[in-house]
Amino acid sequence: MQKRVTFRSRSLPYLLLLPQIAIICVFFYWPSWQAIESSFYLEDAFGFSRKWIGLRNYTELWSEAGYLKSFRTTLIFGLAVTFLSMSMALLFATAADRVVKAATTYRTFLIWPYAVAPALAGVLWYFLMNPSLGIVAYWLKAMGYEWNHYVNGRQAMLMVTLAAAWKQISYNFLFFLAGLQSIPKSMIEAAAIDRAGPVRRFWTIIFPLLTPTTFFLLVMNLVYAFFDTFSLIHATTEGGPADSTSILVFRVYNTGFIGQDYGSSAAQSVILMAIVVAMTFVQFRYIDRRVNY
Repeated sequence: MQKRVTFRSRSLPYLLLLPQIAIICVFFYWPSWQAIESSFYLEDAFGFSRKWIGLRNYTELWSEAGYLKSFRTTLIFGLAVTFLSMSMALLFATAADRVVKAATTYRTFLIWPYAVAPALAGVLWYFLMNPSLGIVAYWLKAMGYEWNHYVNGRQAMLMVTLAAAWKQISYNFLFFLAGLQSIPKSMIEAAAIDRAGPVRRFWTIIFPLLTPTTFFLLVMNLVYAFFDTFSLIHATTEGGPADSTSILVFRVYNTGFIGQDYGSSAAQSVILMAIVVAMTFVQFRYIDRRVNY
């Protein structure tokens, strides 16, 4: 029987929740409302005046080829970063869970990249892949492959995808490793006694038991790819060349702070917020049914 916590005063629980509620209201609900309100106005560059235009900001977005291209770019980028970072993290976590000697050292080295800020990770990969100074670009040129992400959109997309995935591998590694260590070793040993090979043990026992962790990381990685990669792209390609790496969150910044079109920028942020909410709802509504808890 579970014990219920009781308070002497009925107002004490609400008082304890007040700081968290205030933070949510100030940093989430109020900015969200401001963005929704601004999306219906045409504002000047200095914010001194604005004019009600209704849904014109939204209708103009759907007729703009560059904005529609950003949807495709964001989808490709998000799926690629999620798949690459989660698959590599699962591979590293499986290998680290089997290591006996110097296991702490291996895990420490795999966790360190998570401490790197996204902007710093972008600068690091920018210098590695720089066509003139980058060591990786030099190796590729020695092998006969000309690397220049300044003019090649596919190469620029590959670079930012690798940088974003590399930054997120450590985060996924922590959760996958914790999930692997929570699986009873007796189940794996019993399967080994029944002559099940390592691959079969992984896909029939280990991975199904990791589905709650995998589902959580799927949601977090998609949100990361959609929102938290702005500084990385800004430090590497700035959305170029020819908007080939301009994802939706970067386009919101570019339209509002560079183009000074605050109404269109607010409309884009509202659309992006609606996409993430809908995506999260679909994941919890349908994909969550296949998760084994």
